[in-house]
This record gives sequence, structure tokens and C-alpha cells, in this order.
Amino acid sequence: MRKTSAILTFVTSVTSLFVLCRSVPINAAQDQTAIRPFTVPTVPQKELDDLRHRILATRWPEKETVADDSQGVQLATVKALAAYWGKNYDWRKCEAKLKALPHFVTNIDGLDIHFIHVRSKNPNALPMIVTHGWPGSIIEQLKIIDPLTNPTAHGGKAEDVFDLVIPSMPGYGFSGKPNTTGWHPQHIARAWIELMKRLGYTKYVAQGGDWGALITDLMGQQAPPGLAGIHSNMAGVVPPEIDKMAFVNAPAPSDLSAEEKYAYDRLAFFYTHGLGYAQEMGNRPETLYGVADSPIGLAAWIIDHDIWSYKMITRVFDGKSEGLTRDDILDNITFYWFTNTAVSSARLYWENKLAFFAPKNVSIPAAVSAFPEDIDVPAKSWAEKTYPKLIHFNRLDKGGHFAAWEQPELFVNEMRAAFKSLRSSEPKAASASMPNK
Repeated sequence: MRKTSAILTFVTSVTSLFVLCRSVPINAAQDQTAIRPFTVPTVPQKELDDLRHRILATRWPEKETVADDSQGVQLATVKALAAYWGKNYDWRKCEAKLKALPHFVTNIDGLDIHFIHVRSKNPNALPMIVTHGWPGSIIEQLKIIDPLTNPTAHGGKAEDVFDLVIPSMPGYGFSGKPNTTGWHPQHIARAWIELMKRLGYTKYVAQGGDWGALITDLMGQQAPPGLAGIHSNMAGVVPPEIDKMAFVNAPAPSDLSAEEKYAYDRLAFFYTHGLGYAQEMGNRPETLYGVADSPIGLAAWIIDHDIWSYKMITRVFDGKSEGLTRDDILDNITFYWFTNTAVSSARLYWENKLAFFAPKNVSIPAAVSAFPEDIDVPAKSWAEKTYPKLIHFNRLDKGGHFAAWEQPELFVNEMRAAFKSLRSSEPKAASASMPNK
């Protein structure tokens, strides 16, 4: 519904606040498809107090009956997380980081799509749209923004520069929540193509991990004019027949190379031991009322994404130094809490009907970075068969599923190397109506 007054009435619920702040008021003469500035809302103090109260009032279950994490997120890990979250964590710091960036919103196919748009001062910057995944968000990309858009300040060269477009997927973060079905990965890929078109970019590249990897592959499959290439840090390159065998944990084919066998075993392990969250959200996302109502329920659900990330997070809350900090982890969880997107984000699993790790028939130039602690560590031979125009493949020595967030320096270097061959001296046009902050 359009708002007829420029003055918003005070709201006591932060959920209502986020809904009201998704777009600026427009009049009947304005086009809803226009690019509109978006203001990151300030969470009312009473909502911060309520979150802290809920955390400290958690009703805890008994300790797991095993000495390891085979039964799930261990009680000691979540209690350590809760102790810091409920007493020491400061959301205002993350809020300030978000507010310092230029945010916008535009309506695509009836849904408001939020995005961060940071343009370099260099007219030869290569535009790149970067897509997050689940249980990620735009929080994942905050550390890479300045190094990519201002490379000379971070050890790069002027010719390494990018413009960045970082959208929130439908049902995630500040984007609208679909109230009808049909916002599946193919639809999101089309929406991202439309977004880059609206921004006036005549040449750009796309990058993604997790859901972002699938969406980026689908953009490459659609191969619109202007999309010069893609990069994935969770590449869908597993041959379909091998993917099916891994899904049922069948013995690996005997003719696999050592690298392919490693990739197969890792994927089979994830399918067998780590897919529970995706199966629940793919079948019954609306049942997850508990993670929408309990901050500790939400936190446990999010940090149990994959065993490698979970072990790293456990070490973080045990006081070890890792790629992520306690604040990093809680910034993302708290963002989900205040945007109330635990269930709306889960519905993407229900919408999806595609095999995550199978090839998507991408014909345009493609690049792949393989991080060793990811759930899928692709074999180069499979990437070469999947992407006929493979322009970059690199196996990193550290990093996991949330590469841009956990290892931003390595990730930035990968972006510079991956797209180097696709650059030209021609400016990539962008709408003059998009002032940078």
C-alpha cells in the first residue's frame, strides 16, 4: 500500500519499523520500478532490551549425551554464545556500519528488492553483482566492499577496481518478503539481470556462494547481454550421475581421479550428515516458528549450517582466533532477528527444484575458487567440463563456506585474478540518478 503522508507515525515494534522503512514514500506519478534511496532503520532501544531479555531468559535443555557434536550444536557452545550475546554484544556497531553505506530499493515483479550500491570514483571500474546465501546476508560482504572499490588503499592496483551491487535476496534482510509462490532461484537470477539493467550497466560480472552460487550460475545460463562472466566459490560442477550417487552415499566410482574422489567423498559426507537443515526447510519451512520466536533457537539453527563452519564458530566462542569474530557471527544472527526473516528466508529451499551441485549449462566465461573448508570442494577436471570457457580456477589453502566474510583478503585477491582477463578500458555506464554517499 502506498503511503500518503511523508511523516511516519512512531512504531513500537521493530518488525513494523522494518516494513515501513523498506521504501521511501512515492506518489501516483512515480514509477515503482525507479531506483529509490533506502534508509537503514535504527532499531528502537526497547527492542534491543527485549532481545537481551529473551536471551537471558532462555529455557535450556539438558546437556547432550555424547562427548562430541554428533547430536547437534553442543550446549556449551550455545551457552557461550548466549553469555556474550546477552551481556556484551553491541548491535549499534553493526548498525553504524550498515548506515555508512549507500542503500537503495527498487520494485521488481511486484517485490521491493534492497541492495547496497557502492561505485568507485574510477570510471573504468568493473561492475560486479555479489549474491549471498543462507544463513548469510549482506553482512557477509561488508569486509570486501572497500578493498574492491578502493583497491589502492588495500594493496591492489588501480586497474583492480570494481563497482559493487550487493542485493538482499527476496525474503532476506531488507528486501521484501514474497507473499506468493514463484520466487525461486531462476526468478531471482532474472531479477538480478533486470536490476543491473536498471542501473545502466552495459557490461558487468556476477559472483556468488551458497544460494548466490546457484543464482550466479543461472545468470550465466541465461547469458544476458552485458554479463561478461561469472565467479563461484561453491561451483555446481558435479556430473549429474555422480551427484546422484553421492546423495545416497553410494561407493565412489572406481575411475575417479584422486582429486575427484576427494570431492566425491566430501559431498557424500555432507549429503549424509549435514543436509538436515535444508531438508526441513525444503519440505516444511513454515514449521520453523521456534526460530522466529526464540533468539537462541535462531542462533543454534544458523550456526549448524555445516560441520566445518560449526567447528570454526565453536572455536571462536571458545576464545580461539579465527577468520570470524564473535561479533561477526552475532551481527548476522541479530540481523536475521530484527528483520524477522528466519521463516521467509527458509522458503527459498521450498521454492527450489534444482540440484545444487550439478552443472547449469553455463556458456559464458566462468571462474572458480575452491576453499578447503567448504561443503563442496570441486575437482578442476569437473569445472573444466562444466564451464567450457573456464578462465580461472584456484584451490586456496584456507577458508570455508563464507569465504568473503571469513577470508576477505583471499577473496578479494580471487576477484582481482578471476576477472582480470574480462576487463577493458571502456567505461561501464551507470545511472546518473544513483549518487554514492
